[in-house]
Amino acid sequence: MSRFVLGLLGVVFSLNAATQVPQFSPAEERAILRHGPWPAPWSPDPSNRASGSAQAIELGERLFFEPRLSPSGKVLCATCHVPFRGWQDSRARAAGLAEVERNTPSVLNVRYGRWFGWDGAGDSLWAQSIRPILEPREMGGSVAQAAALVRSDAELACRFAKAFGALPAADEALLAAIGKALAAFQETLVTGRTPFDEFRDALARGDAAAMKSYPPAAWRGLRIFVGRGNCSACHFGPAFSNGEFHDTGVPFFVAGGGVDPGRLGGIRKLLASEFNLLGRYSDDGQKKSSLKTRHVAAEHRNFGEFKVPALRNVALTAPYMHNGSLATLADVVRHYSELSADRLHADGEVLLLRPLRLGAGEAADLVAFLESLTERESALPERKPGAPCVK
Repeated sequence: MSRFVLGLLGVVFSLNAATQVPQFSPAEERAILRHGPWPAPWSPDPSNRASGSAQAIELGERLFFEPRLSPSGKVLCATCHVPFRGWQDSRARAAGLAEVERNTPSVLNVRYGRWFGWDGAGDSLWAQSIRPILEPREMGGSVAQAAALVRSDAELACRFAKAFGALPAADEALLAAIGKALAAFQETLVTGRTPFDEFRDALARGDAAAMKSYPPAAWRGLRIFVGRGNCSACHFGPAFSNGEFHDTGVPFFVAGGGVDPGRLGGIRKLLASEFNLLGRYSDDGQKKSSLKTRHVAAEHRNFGEFKVPALRNVALTAPYMHNGSLATLADVVRHYSELSADRLHADGEVLLLRPLRLGAGEAADLVAFLESLTERESALPERKPGAPCVK
């Protein structure tokens, strides 16, 4: 057969591939539909009386961009969670006053979380928001210093009064409220719709014409994701995360010869924290939200486990993994394709994870799918500086 004919057949095949309607098995279709709809339903946090409050959101936004929360005046929440970088910092490892061992996760869609931080040391978003304020290598602040800032700044004190009422006498109670205002703001950071969402919704309503607009490479990658790749075993639901913790074969050694204990250390920190959901600062009178904390316990298997990250906008938040050790999505796919099962926990992850052994085309398809989880347009409301607070 001549090269001309072979080339013509290739063109015809490409055109057919670009216009065909993807076909999925009933099991694959059910798995795909579970990743929506988007935006997902959400309810205010019962442990945070400021959750959903417009006044608290305004205060929280000001505090998020307030350098004086750090005694140095040089570090703020937005130092690591940079809005134009997908609300992370594009660094392998976060750096405030000094570099830490872990990558900065984006705070987009953080309101859908169950545990917070790579090790889950926060059982609420407001408790997690307090942690970097007090961490010596991040903001390097203290309970007294953060409370003094709000008490001494007329604008912040005024906005605090509108959100929470009178300033509490105890500095620790005031810091808890600062965390709740920061959480209320972060709860508003939700990504917009993606090409995957359009495809998923078209599949749900059986709209073959609309399904054709989804790139063939992306739906082939989606088939791997929900099929033999078993990616959706951990990355499931509308946010593409089960919110739990796993050992995925990424080294946990850190500079200086130490190790990052991951979830094991996180549970210990969580249970020792005065800000956890079992403590006095939770606003959940029925304590239903604290059930997860009441029953969590550190076990040896938790060593080296890290939280499953959500995948929306993942193409915008490189580098990847808890330590920022993988630079690109192609590197992440290669990691799972060439995974060493000997490195995984014998009592858990070896049952979930297997080397995918993807070919070059399959790996490219899986990356194309992950890239299709990027929002077309931001869903974040346009905010303008508010007028000065008046009591």
